[in-house]
Amino acid sequence: MSRHGHGHGHSCGCEGTHEPAERGVEYGLYRRIDTEKVQCLNESRDGDGKLVFKPWDQRKQRDKYVESDADEELLFNIPFTGNVKLKGIIISGEDDESHPAEIRLYKNIPQMSFDDTGREPEQAFRLNRDPTAELEYPTKIARFTSVHHLSIHVSKNFGAENTKIYYIGLRGEFSEAHRHEVTICNYEAAANPADHKVDNIIPESNFIS
Repeated sequence: MSRHGHGHGHSCGCEGTHEPAERGVEYGLYRRIDTEKVQCLNESRDGDGKLVFKPWDQRKQRDKYVESDADEELLFNIPFTGNVKLKGIIISGEDDESHPAEIRLYKNIPQMSFDDTGREPEQAFRLNRDPTAELEYPTKIARFTSVHHLSIHVSKNFGAENTKIYYIGLRGEFSEAHRHEVTICNYEAAANPADHKVDNIIPESNFIS
């Protein structure tokens, strides 16, 4: 429980331990995001929002980030390619007032807009500044099962006009979505024309005259 504090203060010198590799695997959900369909509302530059979902070993890089435009708020709409059980989240920004200070999580509301943020979230967090992307915020897992779409509302920062985010890490379990329509299509493609009894219909036309 105490790992949100100083528990990782020595991590820079412990490359030989197993923890970095294990956490990298745990934070592999970015690969399960339908990246092309990610939306980030109020981003200052189109397309930057999807750049913050990246591999664990790139979490401290500063070349890819998203910055808010009109005010401090950001709203991410994140579709997955299957179903996710979300267990934890990491959000990393600059070590200044532009770092997110509060987030609200919503599940399975595609195309969510700022007009929708007045509703009750599944969970909300007050954040600490985390420029090194080490602080995990555990979710209430029972509320985040069968998540096929996640919305993250960054509602405030620490006082700057704009918010800047370098990395968002998602930890959890992934399962493939069931696609019943594929089975149906295969069945139809293999259907036998004789099953439709076309021959029984054609002779009836002889009685019309």
